[in-house]
Formats: sequence, C-alpha cells, structure tokens
Amino acid sequence: MALIEIKNLKKNFGHLEVLRDINFNIDSGEVVCLIGSSGSGKSTMLRCLNLLETPSGGDILFHGESIVHGHVNVNKHRTRVGMVFQSFNLFNNMTVLKNCMVGQTRVLHRSPKEAEEQAMTMLEKVGMADFAGASAQQLSGGQKQRVAIARALCMNPEVMLFDEPTSALDPEMVGGVLAVMRELAKTNITMVVVTHEMAFARDVSDRVVFMDQGVIVEEGEPEVFFTNPKNDRTREFLSRYLEA
Repeated sequence: MALIEIKNLKKNFGHLEVLRDINFNIDSGEVVCLIGSSGSGKSTMLRCLNLLETPSGGDILFHGESIVHGHVNVNKHRTRVGMVFQSFNLFNNMTVLKNCMVGQTRVLHRSPKEAEEQAMTMLEKVGMADFAGASAQQLSGGQKQRVAIARALCMNPEVMLFDEPTSALDPEMVGGVLAVMRELAKTNITMVVVTHEMAFARDVSDRVVFMDQGVIVEEGEPEVFFTNPKNDRTREFLSRYLEA
C-alpha cells in the first residue's frame, strides 16, 4: 500500500480551478519532484498534503486513512508530514535553538532537555549547530532555510514536503541547501519537492511529476523523463534545460 494516495483531488479558489482531478501515489522512502510552470498547481497540491489547504473534492489517504474526510487531528498530522517553505517561516524573535525546540515542547510535549538534544542533533545534521545561540534574524537566507529543515526534522516526520525551498535564495546560497537535501534523500525519508532545480530533480528524485494547468501531464523515472519525454507540453517545458 502506498504511503500517500491522492484520488481525484480538486481545489478551487472561487471560480478559479487550480487542481483538476489529480491522481497519484507516493511510496514510503520515495523522493518525488514536482515540476512545472508557476501557477500549474504544484504548491497548492503540496499544501493539500498537510492540510494547509482544504481540498474542494476528491480524497487524500495517509497510511490508508482519509485526511480529508473524517476526524483528523491537524496538528498531529503536521508532525508526521513536515513542511519547509520558500520563505523560511522562522520565528525571528527566537534563537535558532528555540526555533527548533518550540514545536517539540508544545505539540509533542517533550521535555526541554529532550527537545534541546533533538534540536542540536538536527542542527548538526544540516551544519548549523554552531549557530544555535544566534537570533534567527541574524542569519542569511541559506542559513535560515537549513534551520527550517532542521526544525521540521525535529518533529520526526515520516514525510518532508519542500515548497520551492531555494527560490527565495541568492544563487550562491542555493548549493548549500540542495546539498543538505541531497544528504537527507539518502536517509530513506519520504520527500516531495516542488522545485525549479532541474539538476536536483534529475539526480536525486526517484520520480518526476510534471504539472500544467492543474493536471498531471506526465510522470516517470528521471532517466526516462529527462531524456525521452512523451508529451509535447513536457518537451516544450524541458527544451531549454535539455538544450543546456
């Protein structure tokens, strides 16, 4: 059974149809990259997976149970499905360490000692342990994003969602964040990544999903997807990258 099953997913904002009848599964330990033009529905679908957006129709199953219909503890679900945003969303009035502890103590009810130990472990993992005592607002964009990844990992999620995690970064900072994500992909955690970084999608993902105008146009293993796309729209989208 797939870890996540998306069935006939629809999302409207008023009369605007953003997602139209989306169907696909995500297996445990799989790294899936969602690519497509801005406005194609990628981020909206990602936000539906941890209930930041409520679907207008269809269903999403997590471990075979609907998170759309029935009684779902949203906070508990979000501890299992962590999210990293393009705008970091750190608490600027807290230190790096406190940013990584607050969710653990308030939501998971860990003791401060447990939370601090976990926070330092994850900050070490993303190369930010030396900044534990720094204020979040003192950090560069790339450093903030690595802290945001550590903060999400502190909750021991089963799935990590990344919503264009490098799009707000200066070019020289992108590599450091992608390197952290590459290492994370090796740990067998399930990852769903909305990205414009085609080299990352090609090298790291198990599957690439191309979306356009609210539908999935094509999906496949990166070796085939990037060298022999089947759909004209996919070829058009990839043309600049493939030429390069």
